[in-house]
Amino acid sequence: MLAVTSDDHPSVPGGPVAVLANPTAGRGRHRGLLPDLLDGLAAADRPVRLLRAGSAAEAEAACRAAVAEGAGALIAVGGDGTVHRAMQAVAGTSVPFGPVPAGTGNDFAVETGFPADPRAAVDVIAAALREGRSRPVDLARMTGADGTVRWYGAVLAAGFDAIVNERANRMRWPRGPRRYDLAILVELARLRPRRYTLTLDGERIEVDAVLVAVGNGASYGGGMRICPDADPTDGLLDVVVGGRFDRCTLIRVKPRIYAGTHVTHPLVHTYRARTVTLAAEGSITTYADGERSLSLPLTVTATPHALHLLR
Repeated sequence: MLAVTSDDHPSVPGGPVAVLANPTAGRGRHRGLLPDLLDGLAAADRPVRLLRAGSAAEAEAACRAAVAEGAGALIAVGGDGTVHRAMQAVAGTSVPFGPVPAGTGNDFAVETGFPADPRAAVDVIAAALREGRSRPVDLARMTGADGTVRWYGAVLAAGFDAIVNERANRMRWPRGPRRYDLAILVELARLRPRRYTLTLDGERIEVDAVLVAVGNGASYGGGMRICPDADPTDGLLDVVVGGRFDRCTLIRVKPRIYAGTHVTHPLVHTYRARTVTLAAEGSITTYADGERSLSLPLTVTATPHALHLLR
């Protein structure tokens, strides 16, 4: 539950409402809804501008350009990946943001209180636009070894799940969900704990682990509550580390992540900090909000009130 105070309703600036829509999100099951969703946003008596993009990089660039040109709000219609791309343009600014959940994974939108139904989410956003209000939430700010900065709203995966995603993205066969399933089997066969070095608000910890996640929010992957106690309004990051799991233990523990009960396992340890520096032996590319992100080592900082949601 998000805490709301009288200071949580800054006025929404003027300017057109820019909309980024991903027609392939959720395997295209909401593609036909887009005209209705745009009409719903237009009911707020604000001009609505649909952004054009043919790739993820173009989508992010279009959002940044829209904000630079004076957009009064930015709306992302899609899953966590679409939200993540759009978020980069408004993080740390006063431009309010509305995530419309229309993807396979909608963790950020649902965790921050938006209805799971796209039409209902648009109604909430349109009402906020009409009433000129928004509510702040925290974001996690990542800084890579080369100084690259990225933001995320839900969870950063830096262990087995990130390695599986990286494997699946390199595979050309098979297509669809089976590629991810095959990647899991391949990486399970190769499973071994790695030595991680975590620095939590200045305290250094070394641990051999299989699972490592840094959460601004609680869930990733469409409802897997990997950081079940994370709260995107508390100014802190939740760190969950799954230690020296063997294959059988990992297979048994993984289903418990949906309910968040994995944190009671004796090999799982949880921490809370404002700043987390994370390094590991070997090469690991992290995934933030389900999107390929920065390589380790990196630093994550909880940034209060970095995003203003149209709620």
